[in-house]
Amino acid sequence: MPVSLTVSALRASLAARSLSPREAVLAVAAAAASKDSTLGGYVSLTEAEINTALALADKADVTLPLGGVPIAVKDAIAVQGAPLTCASKILRGFVSPYDATVITRLRAAGAIPLGRTNMDEFAMGSSTENSGFFPARNPRDPERTPGGSSGGSATVVDADTAFAALGSDTGGSIRQPASFTGIVGLKPSYGRVSRYGLVAFASSLEGIGPMTKSVRDAALLLQTMAGHDPLDSTSLNAPVPDYLDTLDRGVKGLKIGLPREYFIDGITPGVRAAIEATVQQLAAAGAEIVDISLPHTEFAVATYYIIATAEASSNLARFDGVRYGHRAAQPADLTDLYNRTRAEGFGPEVKRRIILGTYVLSSGYYDAFYVKAQKVRKLIRRDFTEAFSKVDLIASPVTPATAWKLGTFADTPLQSYLADIFTIAANLAGICGISVPCGLSDGLPVGFQLMGPSLAEKNLLQAAQTVESALSPLALR
Repeated sequence: MPVSLTVSALRASLAARSLSPREAVLAVAAAAASKDSTLGGYVSLTEAEINTALALADKADVTLPLGGVPIAVKDAIAVQGAPLTCASKILRGFVSPYDATVITRLRAAGAIPLGRTNMDEFAMGSSTENSGFFPARNPRDPERTPGGSSGGSATVVDADTAFAALGSDTGGSIRQPASFTGIVGLKPSYGRVSRYGLVAFASSLEGIGPMTKSVRDAALLLQTMAGHDPLDSTSLNAPVPDYLDTLDRGVKGLKIGLPREYFIDGITPGVRAAIEATVQQLAAAGAEIVDISLPHTEFAVATYYIIATAEASSNLARFDGVRYGHRAAQPADLTDLYNRTRAEGFGPEVKRRIILGTYVLSSGYYDAFYVKAQKVRKLIRRDFTEAFSKVDLIASPVTPATAWKLGTFADTPLQSYLADIFTIAANLAGICGISVPCGLSDGLPVGFQLMGPSLAEKNLLQAAQTVESALSPLALR
């Protein structure tokens, strides 16, 4: 069985009983065994995990929406009985005692969690080079990054070692790796999908979303995962529409905005050409293209890295060697326990962000940095609110360039932060966004970003399907 099948094609074969769930699980295991030692997409896919998945496969009800479909899961999302390390040495050996809500819902729809995908440690990074274990690599060119922080999920989907995967997006961590690897990555609106069971990095910014081989697959997984969850206080109590019933309706009549601040001189020629060609395709399909402005975009990176690091310094305080995770050997006292446990367990990027976050929250700097960043965040939200009073969706590149070579920013980590310029504002505003493949630049994938107002995933997916129909992702693989 080819793992290159979309989830939609696989579920049709499973429902017709021309393929079995057991065959699907074994196909993933075989593909991963063949390819993943080179690519590093999984941090865990053990014989025990495969056997657990096979037991579920043998009992799978293929009449359910995702009956018998294996789904890979980012290592920051809890799956009961599976490792949960966030690709960090501080959680090496920890096993989750419960399921995240998204996993509970996927199981109820018949899906089978299989494999823990690699990531930047605690989701802090844009290249998966900050994994505490080993970097993930881009299947298009193993010398290049697959992006991050959900780089492992992008790798396994593009390499056909998974049918689909879950990622999380705090500042572009689903959309950017999807762009770099030529797959579809959907960031739902904040609160649309429960965060219960997602290990917290920056709680006001992050959320879980699907990473798939097609827009239809993304819609199908979102349909399963979306909805109010009383276990998550940030979950929105809003009806979940049928994302699939209008997927093929097209974009005629939709107004799509092009923000001038997202079409800057730093975009590489190949990326610009692919984006502009896709805009023309949307116009030819009946969309009205409108020039707009998001004037506070230039402050988004600084605002994000103040708020995100502040929340990270608070959230990661729980990793102290007392209750779970790594514990320093023979500490002299409690202070020594804390200091050595965190020094030994956390990697350089996590330490960097904890220090930054602690600084901006400290006495004398709280008002100057954190409070000011929250005020600018309101201005960025207002920019989007005003834009969406004029247009239905916003289009832009996902990143200024294609996937860079591993090690490019090893000595200049702050430079890698600037690569998030087109993705982080959506997280600050809490709106939805998607990356869909739209072409190649020097043989590397280019992602086309669409953003919509909060809870506008239906229009977002409809437009993304139009992009996908104009240029089949199969032509890019």
